Formats: sequence, C-alpha cells, structure tokens
Amino acid sequence: MAGHSQFKNIMHRKGRQDAVRSKMFSKLAREITVAAKTGLPDVTMNARLRLAVQNAKAQSMPKDNIERAIKKASGADSENYEEVRYEGYGPGGVAVIVEALTDNRNRTASSVRSTFSKAGGALGETGSVSFSFDRVGEITYKLSVGDADKVMEAAIEAGAEDVVTDEDGHTIYCGFEDINEVSKALETALGEAESVKAIWKPQNTIEVDEEKAQSLMKLIDTLEDDDDVQNVYSNFEVSDEVMAKLSA
Repeated sequence: MAGHSQFKNIMHRKGRQDAVRSKMFSKLAREITVAAKTGLPDVTMNARLRLAVQNAKAQSMPKDNIERAIKKASGADSENYEEVRYEGYGPGGVAVIVEALTDNRNRTASSVRSTFSKAGGALGETGSVSFSFDRVGEITYKLSVGDADKVMEAAIEAGAEDVVTDEDGHTIYCGFEDINEVSKALETALGEAESVKAIWKPQNTIEVDEEKAQSLMKLIDTLEDDDDVQNVYSNFEVSDEVMAKLSA
C-alpha cells in the first residue's frame, strides 16, 4: 500500500464560504432523493441511500432535511433526475470529469460546455478522459481515530487497496464494487467514517504552474457552483510551493 497521494493537494483550495452551504445541502439532498428513488427508501436495504445519508450527516446536514429528501422520492411531483457524466480537457491539457444529476440534459450540457470554453478548455466525448482514471471507493477518517499504523492494519483487514495518511486525515481506497463491504468492516474497527463515496482517481497526475493552477481552480469552482453538478475530478497536481502562493 502506498503512502503518498498523487492528487490530494488539489483539494486544498481556498475554503468555501458559509454562503455556499445551502447549495451543498441542495446537492446532497438531490443525491439522497435519487438514491431513494432508484431503490428502497430504507437505508438498511439501499446501499446507495445509506452512503448518501452518511455523507450528508458528515457535512452536518440537518436530520429534517435528510428525511424530507427521502420522502420527496416517493412524491408524485418529484423531479426525474438523470445521471450524466461529462469529460473534457482544461487549460494545459489537464483531464476533467464532471458528474451531474439533472432534470434537463440540454441545459446542463450547454452550461458545462460553456464553462469549459470560457476557461480555455474543451468538452470531449464520453470516455475521452475517463480511461486515464480508475473508478474506486474512497473512505475518509479524521486523524483522531488513530495513528497511521492502526488505520493501515484496519484497512488491510477490511480488504482495502491503499491508504494515505497526511495532515488532513486518513484516506482509504478500495475497489468500486467493494465500497459497502469495506466501509462496514472499517466502521466496526474505527467507527463511522467522515465520508464514503465512489470517485474517479487519476492513474497519473500532471503538475501545473501557478498560472495554470489558478485557471484550473477557477474552472473547477465554476463547475461546482452549477446546481446540476455533483462532483468534479481532475488529474492535475500542485506543488507545495505553488499552493502556498495560491493560499497567501
């Protein structure tokens, strides 16, 4: 198991303001509603719903909001959201994957395409960049659950594939199809995780300079600001020196 994250440092962008908290809750609620609609509205019987609720709780989403989102799935007037993935290239040829839940594909596609174009990038066909990523499970824990050795031992026992421990916490990776099994085993050993989700992990990263990093972060922030966009993944890496400048 490796001990170095190839892309973790791109997450150290400037902190989000409290003003975007409601937008985050809206996206979490949308995922909960879709999860409840695609299976049973019961967290004990629906693995996707269980993960969605767990992640909502990790972000301190109120219980009432969670219950409302689940109930919304059974309502006759509930929106029919469709899962869509967009792939393209940002400044410097950096690969970008965008996951969306939308009730209007044309609106979302137009918005995402426009965002790429304005950033000097280009939207490609589905599959144009995802071949250079692996679909894996990502389970995160705070440092307070134990030291690196304890987490590594628990991860190996649970059947995980990789562990990264840094100043932000413990990040455990597993096969996409093993997310539920591994997360349950880890919960027994370490307690409830901070987050459990499926991600697109880049096989290799591209280190970018300060100028390109600024452009890419702006692109990702704009994409994430779109109500229909749930997740954005990329394969760029920023050195600690450049990150220090950006955070100054």
